Amino acid sequence: MSAFWHWFVVLITLGFTAAMVWLFIVTGRAQVKAEPHDEGGDTTGHVWDEDLREYNNPMPRWWLWLFYGTVIWSLLYLVLYPGLGRFEGTLGWSQEGQYEEQMARAAAAFEERFAELTEQPLEALVDDADAQRMGRNIFAHNCSTCHGSDARGAEGYPNLTDQHWIWGGAPERVLESIQSGRQAVMPPLGDALGEQGVTRVATYAQKLAGKSVDATMAAAGERLFQQNCAACHGPEGTGNIHLGAPDLTAGIYTYGGDLDSLRETIRQGRNGIMPAQEPLIGEARSRLVAAYVLGLSRDDDE
Repeated sequence: MSAFWHWFVVLITLGFTAAMVWLFIVTGRAQVKAEPHDEGGDTTGHVWDEDLREYNNPMPRWWLWLFYGTVIWSLLYLVLYPGLGRFEGTLGWSQEGQYEEQMARAAAAFEERFAELTEQPLEALVDDADAQRMGRNIFAHNCSTCHGSDARGAEGYPNLTDQHWIWGGAPERVLESIQSGRQAVMPPLGDALGEQGVTRVATYAQKLAGKSVDATMAAAGERLFQQNCAACHGPEGTGNIHLGAPDLTAGIYTYGGDLDSLRETIRQGRNGIMPAQEPLIGEARSRLVAAYVLGLSRDDDE
């Protein structure tokens, strides 16, 4: 917040509070000239609908002091808590700090309650019904937005129910992907290959996946592939889990396997990001999600 807006908020807040105090004082002291009424009691002289009169009954003093009390309470609040521009309050409270404190307490309580369960090896958690149930719930709340409620993914988001793992399907690799996140490393090759070269490499990628393609085009694409792509995907196109380079022989694509989609991937590159989940859901929940995902891929394999 800039200095201008800081002082703008301060002056508006304190000015409005002072105006309310002035209003209380003025109205508390104001004297209305009373006029006698036939039925007894003084009135202010205001008449509505010919016979509806306003009696001259002053505000009770306790009510007025209640208003003053609210002003005093608001000033104390502004001293203790943030409310005057950039002033943080003497207690140092912030909504971010309170959120983090509450989340930390919730995470600690979860870790303590389910410590015995989550300390088991991931392979054991895959076969544990309670672990699978909790993992499914955690996945639904934290992962389904990208990977889908059924974990089958969408364009740009991998299917987690099959046996195709870009970064490796071993339990420790899956857990690492969830906890630490992943960053795609597919560079754009359009300038290096040219448009014709992009088409040739895309055609060869389709051949690697077992599709029927033009043999001449694929042969030309293979030469370019060995020069520009084999360092990551391997000479045979089987990928490298340490680099996140997918196995091109599997015929499973995160961004689409048709010729146009492959050409776009090669030309523009891909920068997909899997955000690290451990800072968000903690160690125990991460293990339960990993066990759940591993269970899904096992079911697909069976």
